[in-house]
Amino acid sequence: MPEKRDYYEVLGVSKNASAEEIKKAYRKKAIEFHPDKNPGNKAAEEKFKEAAEAYDVLSTPEKRQRYDRFGHAGVGAGGSGSYGFSMDDIFSNFGDIFGSAFSGGGHFSHFSGFGGGRHAQAATSYGSDVRVRVKLSLKDVAHGVEKKLKIKKMSPCSACHGSGAKDRNSTAACATCHGTGHVSHVVNTMLGRMQTSAVCPRCHGEGRIITAPCAACSGSGIVPREEEISFRIPPGMYEGMQLNVSGKGNAARRGGENGDLLVVIEEEKNEDLIRDGNNLVHNLFISVSEAALGASVEVPTVDGKAKIAIKPGTQPGSILRLSGKGLPVVNRYGTGDLLVYVNVWIPKNLDKEEKKTLEKLLTSENFKPNPDASEKNFMDRLRKMFR
Repeated sequence: MPEKRDYYEVLGVSKNASAEEIKKAYRKKAIEFHPDKNPGNKAAEEKFKEAAEAYDVLSTPEKRQRYDRFGHAGVGAGGSGSYGFSMDDIFSNFGDIFGSAFSGGGHFSHFSGFGGGRHAQAATSYGSDVRVRVKLSLKDVAHGVEKKLKIKKMSPCSACHGSGAKDRNSTAACATCHGTGHVSHVVNTMLGRMQTSAVCPRCHGEGRIITAPCAACSGSGIVPREEEISFRIPPGMYEGMQLNVSGKGNAARRGGENGDLLVVIEEEKNEDLIRDGNNLVHNLFISVSEAALGASVEVPTVDGKAKIAIKPGTQPGSILRLSGKGLPVVNRYGTGDLLVYVNVWIPKNLDKEEKKTLEKLLTSENFKPNPDASEKNFMDRLRKMFR
């Protein structure tokens, strides 16, 4: 499958577009690629879904912020594959944007002269999403981790198996739609006469009415219950990123589609390592003797310790790089580095002999400050690291 396009490119707007500009752009695209204007055109249908997915992300401030920072991975969208909206989803969620010309009660409408005509199917009820926060250590971020959580959520009623009825004989055909789940009518629009099939307002598209509700769930088909859910968090996740576990949210009333489990990532503080994007930073303290004479020292990494060589004459503020010892890039190839910032520890309390030794060194030419070009340009190098 082709890579998903940039959402701003899909709608034809700039990255600083206002909410109103995004809405107008989506309405234009939706009308252009609407199935009723492009019957049987699979390419137009895919563009219709693509525009809906782009609008869903860019019209929601939280999703847009994550998308701007992390791209498709930040909103739980893979790099390729089909779009996450069905046609019913689009009309249910965004039908009001199209205006009366396309308001089909949450489903397709059709123009006179196109033949056949479509009827609204039974409306699908959807369970709400459940949001949880999960803390990850740097090791979890580096390698990914399997998680098991006990979550209190709405689950299908075991007494009625989610139907909401006392038994099989406790339902009757809806008198409003005569069991079809939909009602039809014809309207005049800017695109001609249109027959729409709307979901029955009485039975909500189910076609049947419960006459004797289940006592355990009071006819809702769902009850609160604690459930253990397992899922995997991929490597490279950031603080604030969200992972969607499909179908693991609250159950819907009377057999609809479950909501999702939304896992928000939090990072645990590490005492030795600081995250800077996909790089890790460690503040290393060495003695004056180690800086002058050189030494081999250990520094912490995500998976333990690593030895690093301190060259003779190493200056305070030097940055030593351990390639590939950082964190992976989420959903992509590549790993960051470990940056070791060298600090020289100056002792505060000296005995007499130590003072005498240092006083002798004051007259030595080798101990007088004489920075070369590399030390003088340290600030420039530091600015480049953080720009």
